Amino acid sequence: MQCRYYEQQKCLSCHWIEHPYQKQLEQKQHKLLQQLIDFNPQEVKDPFASHQSAFRNKAKMAVLGTVEKPVLGIQTGEWVVDLCDCPLYSTPMRNILKIVRSYIRKQGLVPYNINKRKGELKFVIITESASSQTNGFMLRFVLKSHKFVEKIKNSFKSLQDKIGNLDVVSINIQPNHAAILEGDEEIVLTNTPFLPITLNQIPLYIKSQSFFQTNTYVAENLYKTASDWVTNLPIHSIWDLFCGVGGFGLHCVNHLHNHSIELTGIEISPDAIECASKSAHKLGFEQLSFKSLDATQYAIAQQKIPDLVLLNPPRRGAGTLLMQYLEQVKPNYILYSSCNLNSLVEDLKILPNYQLTKVQLFDMFPHTAHMEVLVLLTLKK
Repeated sequence: MQCRYYEQQKCLSCHWIEHPYQKQLEQKQHKLLQQLIDFNPQEVKDPFASHQSAFRNKAKMAVLGTVEKPVLGIQTGEWVVDLCDCPLYSTPMRNILKIVRSYIRKQGLVPYNINKRKGELKFVIITESASSQTNGFMLRFVLKSHKFVEKIKNSFKSLQDKIGNLDVVSINIQPNHAAILEGDEEIVLTNTPFLPITLNQIPLYIKSQSFFQTNTYVAENLYKTASDWVTNLPIHSIWDLFCGVGGFGLHCVNHLHNHSIELTGIEISPDAIECASKSAHKLGFEQLSFKSLDATQYAIAQQKIPDLVLLNPPRRGAGTLLMQYLEQVKPNYILYSSCNLNSLVEDLKILPNYQLTKVQLFDMFPHTAHMEVLVLLTLKK
């Protein structure tokens, strides 16, 4: 991938960009094997490769510069870098960023100046739901206060006129002078807060504050692989912990072709749970339950243990308390998807009763050292 921002040393986020892509995959696979060798994996699959450009479905841009000349991008030292042409984004995404940049100027939405603690508009966040069956966008403005709420309310339809598939527009209020992307208050301006996306014929939904994987193509194949791995296993009940919008659990249940399977999805974010419940209802799975709770607290409080536990925790991992509990109660299978190899290794050390059956690396984050890893663990007999 060619990138003028990197060549000019203005943005160095893709710190592996100078390595040929095949070399990147080889380095990641080598690191994965080094870290997991002590667990004696029975089967290690080849890495699943990403597209090398235009793969990111979410742009989080700081609003910089002046009201006369707003900049959407990053600030590094003295540099203020506009990233509207970043090659990580699709052509439609890049076009929308430029339309939004013009809108900010025309509406006089004053960028927030971190050093002076003045201004209003802190960030613009755009999510693209492009798949083979859906293509829409969600746009969020992060403001310091309510000062420009009415102005945006009265003018956002001009954005929808220019962007025909701008399905969701909202305003987030983040009043604190801190390195926090968003606040608790979300004001939805469109008729719906849901951005639909269909992956492998599974209807999923994204709301403003629900987590979704940032690489749609790789995520679709990650979910498909997870469901393939459990297809022939004797499974009648599932816990989907840290379930997000339900991608893993819904794929697995749908793939098992067994409408009597009990699935409980647990996620701390109410937005994500609302999305997962909407998907389950649309699929006609009435016996699926999604709850906004702490995953560890939920698991420890249960009497009945499922056949399969799905884990997709944040970077810090599932944690000692939950892993110790799973080791103690011994579900037959654990399917764990991790975005942090180090925390995955620490969690696996707590499960000596389990055999690492399958491993595969999914390159969710090309041109960086980061990786997504899927592992299937089977209870030793």
